Amino acid sequence: MTYPESRSRRLRRTEALRRQVAETSLQPFSFVLPLFVVPGSGVANPIGSMPGHSQLSVDELIPVVKEAASAGVGGVILFGVPDSKDENGSGAWDEGGPVPASIRAIKDQVEDITVWADVCLCEYTSHGHCGVLDGESVDNDRTLPLLARAAAVYADAGADVIAPSDMMDGRVGAIRSSLDSSGHAELAICSYSAKYASAYYGPFRDAAESAPAFGDRRTHQMDPPNIREALAEVTLDLAEGADMVMVKPAGPYLDVISAVRSRVDCPVAAYQVSGEYSMIEAAAANGWVDGDRVMLESLTSIARAGAGITLTYFATRAARALARA
Repeated sequence: MTYPESRSRRLRRTEALRRQVAETSLQPFSFVLPLFVVPGSGVANPIGSMPGHSQLSVDELIPVVKEAASAGVGGVILFGVPDSKDENGSGAWDEGGPVPASIRAIKDQVEDITVWADVCLCEYTSHGHCGVLDGESVDNDRTLPLLARAAAVYADAGADVIAPSDMMDGRVGAIRSSLDSSGHAELAICSYSAKYASAYYGPFRDAAESAPAFGDRRTHQMDPPNIREALAEVTLDLAEGADMVMVKPAGPYLDVISAVRSRVDCPVAAYQVSGEYSMIEAAAANGWVDGDRVMLESLTSIARAGAGITLTYFATRAARALARA
């Protein structure tokens, strides 16, 4: 059938009709809001490169989490920013640290939201790298028990999902073993399986105070040209015990999300990272784009590529926008 008998525009005629026939829909419960937590009380330090976001002490964090939950956001993921750091990143497994304290407070005061705990040492090491060093190289195997130790502490505090982001070889297996042996066999792991050495992370490093003191992370994070390697990483992590896998960043790697989704049967997450967020915010602030429309369009593209869960700094705002639609 050809024009004029076939008219594709018929199904685009009204907003209600477009919504009803949409092939992809966004749901607030699929969003996870990243948050940066610091020691102390009454602390809300605005993050200059991420408008609308701040480093928060636990007492300031709780209202933000409650707002997200009331908007229908499905989860939060916590990143700790300690007062002091050392070569081994020992603050990562401090039971009194900002992440375990936040997990306990959220579980005590907020209902109907999952709590994810990012597991990495970069926020906690004095050198800013994701593991302990051997000279100027990250020592993969010496780092694994430290990551596992941190994961067990977050599990004890009440985390729902453990999310290792360090990209060490074997870390999922080490964490799975640690969780199982510490009474947390039921706890889910969402591995940052395809985490690329991306230039889009700049604002995050301001927020987490985690820029490396020298060098970069290209020896362990993935090389941007590679997609077959991403699929291999996903396969390895699932074999080691991951329950979900993640692609990071999201927007520049939609093809990777799609390839992973077609390969695996488990849930696939994607992280719309700080640089993606800040570029949209900057363009909107200059009047170059409609911020809310670009926000929702970018999130729709991530879901359309195959992500069932999206970590995004827009989580609460996007949830509110969807409720108004």
